[in-house]
Amino acid sequence: MSERFFVAQLTTTGEITLSGPEAHHLIHVMRGHVGQQVVLFDGLGHEAVAEITAIQKKTAVLRIVEHGTVSRELPVAVTVASPLPKGDRERFFIEKLTELGVTAFIPLITHRSVVQPDENVVNRLRRIVIEASKQCGRNHLMDVTAPCKWEKLIAEPQEGVTRLFAHPFSVERDGPPQPLGSDRTSGLPASLEALLTSEKVLVAVGPEGGLTPEEVGQALAKRWIQVDLGPRILRVETAAIVLAVLVGTIRQVRAQTQGS
Repeated sequence: MSERFFVAQLTTTGEITLSGPEAHHLIHVMRGHVGQQVVLFDGLGHEAVAEITAIQKKTAVLRIVEHGTVSRELPVAVTVASPLPKGDRERFFIEKLTELGVTAFIPLITHRSVVQPDENVVNRLRRIVIEASKQCGRNHLMDVTAPCKWEKLIAEPQEGVTRLFAHPFSVERDGPPQPLGSDRTSGLPASLEALLTSEKVLVAVGPEGGLTPEEVGQALAKRWIQVDLGPRILRVETAAIVLAVLVGTIRQVRAQTQGS
């Protein structure tokens, strides 16, 4: 019963008709057969064991055998805002965020963004989330929102949300940006207490060419916390994944410590 299939509306009893891409995968890829049991999930936290009772060319009928609510989510809601990487890296990026338990992804538009996401792109990302959720066992789908511009993201009030953004330089009023040194006052250590207590964390990264000094200054003016991820220049998806891992790990360790 390792095969998982997504259904938008999952009933607790009775029968469900599977259609579209999920039915195609069950019938023509997995070669499902009458009597076989599979797992269905609705993206809202519910899953069910279901038995195939009938198969047609484009649909399959399944009978609910067992229904329940199973959460495999992080102990904190993590939202990642990031420009999309180019090419095949896009799929890898969304897959990994889904596997890591990120709650929501915001396609971010900055001054130096290369990929300009439209409705078709967003729909493609949402399909990748479903596929990744099937693989990793998540019953909650990572939400992929509409694209958002940097200025709007940093300006929106975020009550009770810890807000971090990754950028390896400080902002100087005169002269070019300089690397952050050991005397920096912002960064992950400074935000550790907030990360341990916040119910929601919003992390943001810039595009391939980095955030402009003006964009960094705007974030700092809105009291975002700047995080320096080290001396190496990371790709956009690497930086976002690192932040998601850091936040998720900190909270999971804390939850395990409190539970022991």
